[in-house]
Amino acid sequence: MKNLIIKFAFIIFPLILINLVSFSQTNAKEEVLNQLYEKEGEQYFSFQSANRATIQELSRIISIDKVEETGIVYAYANKKEFSRFLDFRLPYKILLHPGDFNGFLNMKSHIDIRNVEEWDFYPTYEAYVDMMYQFAADYPSLCQIVSIGTSVQGRELLMAKISDNIGIRENEPQFLYTSTMHGDETTGYILMLRLIDYLLSNYGSTPKVTNLVDNIEIWINPLANPDGTYAGGNDTVSGARRYNALWVDLNRNYPDPEDGPHPDGEEWQAETLHFMESAENNHFVSSANFHGGAEVCNYPWDTWSRLTADDNWWRYVCHEYADTAQFFSTPGYMSGFNDGITNGYAWYNISGGRQDYMTYFHQGREFTLEISNNKLLEHELLPALWDYNYRSLLNYMEQSAFGLRGTVRDSVTGMPIKAEIYVLLHEKDSSWVYTSFPNGNYHRLLFAGNYTVRFSAQGYLTEVRNNVSVANRQATILNVKLVPEGVGGIDNNQISKMIWIYPNPLHGDVMYFESDVLVNQIAVYDLAGKEICQLKIDNSSRAINLPDLNNGLYFFRFSTEKGIGIKKIVINR
Repeated sequence: MKNLIIKFAFIIFPLILINLVSFSQTNAKEEVLNQLYEKEGEQYFSFQSANRATIQELSRIISIDKVEETGIVYAYANKKEFSRFLDFRLPYKILLHPGDFNGFLNMKSHIDIRNVEEWDFYPTYEAYVDMMYQFAADYPSLCQIVSIGTSVQGRELLMAKISDNIGIRENEPQFLYTSTMHGDETTGYILMLRLIDYLLSNYGSTPKVTNLVDNIEIWINPLANPDGTYAGGNDTVSGARRYNALWVDLNRNYPDPEDGPHPDGEEWQAETLHFMESAENNHFVSSANFHGGAEVCNYPWDTWSRLTADDNWWRYVCHEYADTAQFFSTPGYMSGFNDGITNGYAWYNISGGRQDYMTYFHQGREFTLEISNNKLLEHELLPALWDYNYRSLLNYMEQSAFGLRGTVRDSVTGMPIKAEIYVLLHEKDSSWVYTSFPNGNYHRLLFAGNYTVRFSAQGYLTEVRNNVSVANRQATILNVKLVPEGVGGIDNNQISKMIWIYPNPLHGDVMYFESDVLVNQIAVYDLAGKEICQLKIDNSSRAINLPDLNNGLYFFRFSTEKGIGIKKIVINR
């Protein structure tokens, strides 16, 4: 019995120690978290990790900001995220928050945009709103301000829509620039305000600007996270924070192609929902979102290692952006990484990012522009960043009008239809595109080459076009008419009976029909939707004399007193 008691004691004592250690560690962890987050909802910190697998795992837990070649990782975390980070037991260093500006910031509360020259300031929140609406007031035929909703704290999410026909959705691409979804990355905020002013004030006098406004519907959202930018109060951007007012990183809050609708474990934020609705209501062919903390064009994908179907196009347009910025800047600007560009996953992977959401779920083309190494840039440096970048901004915008484009319409009615445009032996991961209404226009951005393109729509015969040639920085226009499949058309259900009899061996090139409705007109179309001829109708004998048609498949469009119908006829003499 003594031996048994002793043995039992040796078993239970280590368990007591483990529990004590666990309890001690839990208390220490809670103490650290309470100290760090007593007055602050997010922390900026760094840690060392040479293990890419660990970084990938952590990228789904905390908000990684950047990864340096030395293995130093910079990241943000709210209290819940930092608690999970502590479980990895990695040494870390709490850093001064980039949004806490130590010095003087030129903040302006009253701004007359027509008299701004240097753009070396930050507006207060109220001044920002006033500036946006002043653009529309000063240029009512070119600019409209659209509020897509409000932030968690009720600040407006504003977009400037710029077009030569501001009230009409034309047959042209829609383009979007949006900035500062990370509230402490403010360089793009000012550059976007200045871009709006540049486009409006130079329209009609600068040919490139005039061409852009005439041929592209341009949308610009300077401030996607106003609660984060003005976390220190409406009168200053000092104190800006990355996350929104509920301490959620908006650039991890979108549906992800690989990791599903809520990869960050958070509900969709108010800002996210409003931007998702805007994406549904529009058809942005291409876009970019502005960040800070590095100088590089970061293109899809962020979420997985495989490349997009259009990787060659991405490398081309991103190098165009970076090369132009390098040429007009001081040495060293945007020259890191692969000469100023990087595939997102090759740098570090993230889930729930906006660029992957727009590219995958909306068949757009969006990249992330890291525009300055400093996040909250000194106000006196803002004009230089504009000089470095504005030509590149125009070039990327211009790219949305190139590639393969056109309209897809019903061959009989001429009405636009919802169609899929699919490049054979090329597409993958939702890279194909669709027409948009009300014009039935499509825009397939492609790198130079020859392609085979399939046009298809429900209820229509599929059409394939071979050897479609696309050149860089040019538009290939290809308008397509799809022929309805079988009996269809307008008000077809109102036609009670229409029976076509052909061939008729007793009457040679005569086609008969039976109908209980009066037939007014019949037109013949080929497979390309081209009208060949119109036929004479004898309603008394129900006979049609066929013209000299070659053997093949044709579509006969008949107009009756009860509507319009289409019949597929094979001529085989």
